Amino acid sequence: MPIKLPAPVTLYLAADEQNDLDKLSRCFTKNARVQDDHREYEGLEAIKSWKARTTQYRFVTEPLRAAVTEKNVRLHARRTGDFPGSPAELDYTFVLTDGKIASLDIR
Repeated sequence: MPIKLPAPVTLYLAADEQNDLDKLSRCFTKNARVQDDHREYEGLEAIKSWKARTTQYRFVTEPLRAAVTEKNVRLHARRTGDFPGSPAELDYTFVLTDGKIASLDIR
């Protein structure tokens, strides 16, 4: 059974897989915050810069389970691709505001 995710999360995952930085940045609020690999990125330019460093890799993200509320999404997913350490299982915590991602924590 497919996992139903809110539109901003679905759009983020698709843009991430496509390495589409413009589409990806439209998923976030203006002052969004991302925490990944023990680093924090705040604002759209910082988020685009963070993702630009990984555009050489191709991957697919498979949602395995999720807990969804109106403003929060906890997603456990398997990412498989041509990056070092593939496949990897990741935990994403999204906080949504006004139909966009206000914060994202990836572990």
